[in-house]
Amino acid sequence: MNKNLEKLYQTGQKNARVILGLMSGTSFDGLDLALCRISGSGRDTCLDLLHFDTVSYQPAFKESLKSVFSRRDADLEKVCLLNNHVAIEHARMINDTLAKWGVKNENVDLIASHGQTIYHAPAFLHGRPDYGNATLQIGDGDHIAVHTGIISISDFRQKHVAAGGEGAPLAVYGDYLVFSKKGENRIMLNIGGIANFTYLPGDLDAGKVFSTDVGPGNTMMDALMQSIYPEQYYDQDAGVARKGTVHPALLTALKAHAFFDGPFPKTIGPELFNLHYLQKAMQTAGTGVLSAEDQMATLSQLSADMIVDAINRTVDMKNPFTVYVSGGGMHNPLLMENIREQLKGIPFHSTQALEINPDAKEAVLFALLANETVAGGAVRLGENRKGIPNVSMGKISFPD
Repeated sequence: MNKNLEKLYQTGQKNARVILGLMSGTSFDGLDLALCRISGSGRDTCLDLLHFDTVSYQPAFKESLKSVFSRRDADLEKVCLLNNHVAIEHARMINDTLAKWGVKNENVDLIASHGQTIYHAPAFLHGRPDYGNATLQIGDGDHIAVHTGIISISDFRQKHVAAGGEGAPLAVYGDYLVFSKKGENRIMLNIGGIANFTYLPGDLDAGKVFSTDVGPGNTMMDALMQSIYPEQYYDQDAGVARKGTVHPALLTALKAHAFFDGPFPKTIGPELFNLHYLQKAMQTAGTGVLSAEDQMATLSQLSADMIVDAINRTVDMKNPFTVYVSGGGMHNPLLMENIREQLKGIPFHSTQALEINPDAKEAVLFALLANETVAGGAVRLGENRKGIPNVSMGKISFPD
């Protein structure tokens, strides 16, 4: 047997595995690294978050990613070069961070790398009848494995697409395994560039688990801030949005897209919700010149409204539930106030209440996916209904 296959087999048989989960979102803040010790699999999974850190991207690296991100006219040569370059940079960040933590590379069983999304193309958005759903992440797993010496699992979203999904959201799989609790209905709300949530039933019935994107989280707000204030990547403490007033006609125009009325589950990305979308809505609403403050206030209200609308449409509001929040949007106080205002009486917590750093949650979830790939795969979520295929995910790369 190939020595790498033997090592992988032995890893799957271990009582506990040390897995480094990686996540880099569409905000391009940096690379999240979550070192986890995971034992068991399926509903018997136990997870300890050993270390967490975020390595910030340098401005030049961010700009390189932005030059190909969500662009139909992206330079194909640059995409090709960045596929390897991103992986090599991530590997450098991994090696440096493990050394900072005092962890030897050989003591890490697996790396679980999400990669960097550069384009998300669900079928309803591209509208080409001869093609299905598609999504593309760069940051080649082979390069990560070779440059770290650690078996790497990457490119998780492709199996989801191959099995009939849209490549997102993937959080549902890890959410169910780790965050379900008998007797408490839970909504795991993640507000990143795009907002999504997972519904976890208190009776632990995997067939009732549900997950969907709901629309923009931070993506348009961040893009607007960066276009007006180049040195600010986001609206810290909602300082700009709080000075503005929601523009009713613009808010109505922003909501007037078939995506919002479409059936659940569904996925979307900045390919739709971007500054061009905002500009078209402003023209439709006849806003004329509108201050940055008013635009930000309106975008914040849009994100909140569509999160609440999706919850109202998919969750039985007669059954009590608790919301656990993660992602960058949870740090936006105005956005969170707008959501809570419309869900009065609903308890809200961050995932810290469940002993998982909310900023680490997505990286942790990819570590969980990798664990299921090598040691699990028995749980059947959502009864295999559309958008939630029951599959193990990730391509395996050996270091030599």
